[in-house]
Amino acid sequence: MNPSAPAVLKTSAPAWWRVPQMWLVVGGPLAVVVASLITAWIAVHNADPVLDKAAFERDRQAAMALQGQARADALIKLQPAHQARNHAASPVVPQDR
Repeated sequence: MNPSAPAVLKTSAPAWWRVPQMWLVVGGPLAVVVASLITAWIAVHNADPVLDKAAFERDRQAAMALQGQARADALIKLQPAHQARNHAASPVVPQDR
């Protein structure tokens, strides 16, 4: 060994998972992927059932056979969700006045 030669430091780079800045780069997209998988699982296992159109038509015909306030109440119960939401402040007014 030559005493006049500069000392060479042998440093090894840390493993990639031990670098904190790497987790800032990978952590965000990884969290989004995990959240999207959880959201997809919730959507698949809690899907809304398909409504039976024949049953709806049968109930609507029965409601149309009623008179007065009973008819209005039966028709209000059959409204789709978006119509019921939009008319929550202004409910159906009976036509037979």
